[in-house]
Amino acid sequence: MKHEKIFALAGNLFKRWGIIKVKEAMKVLTFFVFLFASSIAWAQRPAAPTEKVELLPGSDSLVIFNENGLEIRRVVNNVRFRHQGSILYCDLAIHNVSTNLIEAYGNVKIVQGDTITVTGDTLFYYGNTRLAIMSGRRAVLKDSKSTLTSRRLEYDMAGGIARYPFPGRTVDKENVLTSKEGIYDTRTKIFTYYRDVKLVNQKYTLTTDTLVYNSLTKWSYFNGATKIVNKDGTIVAKRGRYNTETSESIFDNRTSVENESYTLTGDSLSYDGQRGFARGDVEILDKKDNTLLTGDVGLYRKEEGFSKVYGHAVVRSIVTEDTLFIRADTLYRFENQLDSTQRLIGNKNVYIFKSDFQGKCDSIVYNTQDSTVLFFRNPILWSDNNQMQADTISAFLVNNKLNRMLLRSNSFVISEDTLVRQHNQVKGRTINALFDTTSSLRQVLVDGNGQSAYYAIGDDLNLIGLNRVECAKMNLQFLQNRVKRIAFIGRPEGKLIPPQFITSAQRQLEGFNWRVTEKPTRAQVTWQEEVPPPEPKEKKEASKETAKARLAPSQIIR
Repeated sequence: MKHEKIFALAGNLFKRWGIIKVKEAMKVLTFFVFLFASSIAWAQRPAAPTEKVELLPGSDSLVIFNENGLEIRRVVNNVRFRHQGSILYCDLAIHNVSTNLIEAYGNVKIVQGDTITVTGDTLFYYGNTRLAIMSGRRAVLKDSKSTLTSRRLEYDMAGGIARYPFPGRTVDKENVLTSKEGIYDTRTKIFTYYRDVKLVNQKYTLTTDTLVYNSLTKWSYFNGATKIVNKDGTIVAKRGRYNTETSESIFDNRTSVENESYTLTGDSLSYDGQRGFARGDVEILDKKDNTLLTGDVGLYRKEEGFSKVYGHAVVRSIVTEDTLFIRADTLYRFENQLDSTQRLIGNKNVYIFKSDFQGKCDSIVYNTQDSTVLFFRNPILWSDNNQMQADTISAFLVNNKLNRMLLRSNSFVISEDTLVRQHNQVKGRTINALFDTTSSLRQVLVDGNGQSAYYAIGDDLNLIGLNRVECAKMNLQFLQNRVKRIAFIGRPEGKLIPPQFITSAQRQLEGFNWRVTEKPTRAQVTWQEEVPPPEPKEKKEASKETAKARLAPSQIIR
């Protein structure tokens, strides 16, 4: 191999591998320096030999003749040569004493030191550069760690580097590697494979275009389209490294890990068969529940069924054609491996979007087993023209549609009546809000400290007045976001205020705060748009007074 080609190859690998660590880069660079030195030695072939190849006694026949002033020896049967500590065996040899060149045929074998043996059918050995070119049906280089086989082996005995330009096969204790061509450094035990590379282990199979394998450390460095298949799934990557002993892998480019139940994808990724850690546009897909977690950073632990994402974190739970989106600072997913259901947890700055309801809170828990969504710490939800607030809220889905909400402690339900441009309100200790199939509010059940303010509308759609009622328990039925019927259990206290006598203070229960401008959109929940900060309290109060001033009683009557 010419040195220009070697340096071009090194530069290309560094360019394509990009973020190889400094220590790793130095190792690889050192390896290419070895190749460069060997190529110089092969190309120059010094004219002045430092040591002549020695023919050892014991052969059956020796014929010496001169050809153009050069001494040529023909040696037959039991042939042995020695050169700089290595022994060469063959059946027939042509030895050019002047040029230190040997042509060997039949049962050719080179023994170098205590560990390396090279065998084949035909050998050209250049004694001045110690380059051995072995060929035949099977040319084999064997050391204490591995066995390399090809049709042709070019072995630099001085540098300890073997190259095969034809398809070759390397076998060690754990692995079988094949490629169209490759290089083996017998001193560092580093293999470099090119074109149609395949590494087969009892635990996995790896295919790639370029692979550097260290048989001592068991680390494989690959570049190009790569696939790793094992019992835990399939890895698809373009650049990275893989430990053939521990199954630990580190990938520097867009990579996916996939098995029968999930897919983990990221711009960079580390994985050991059970645990995965990814950075950059992370996606964790649960195939069974069709749930997708995305974020900047992701963690997956298969044995626990645990996932975590943070940084622009969003979970998408896809059921039929409607998708539930949850956004939070950090999202967790726990899989129940007994029934394959899961629990999703969002922590801090939670926003939720679904076609039939939206909301925000500090933390959330979604159980797929019973289709419940639990909202904690100052939750507020919107459904159609309804707003619900409480210390905690539980939302129950049926057939992926909002069916019921349970509001606990400091519960407040506001329903906007677009006809009179006012708000029906109900508050109490606990509220059950029930919805119809179109996710419109159909019934409100209040239990404890009930208060209501609702507008009575006649059959002619004119305003009758404002009902202000207090009662321990209430049952309100709605139609098109208007109170259709109401039942009070206990001793209700209240009054009907005619339209002309309704004051601004009477229109609202204590704690009323219509916050529809805070209702998140799908784009906001999926981080495509910024979520606007909450309005200052002073501004909210001013907005309320402005709205009240606009709606005089004379304007309400139809």
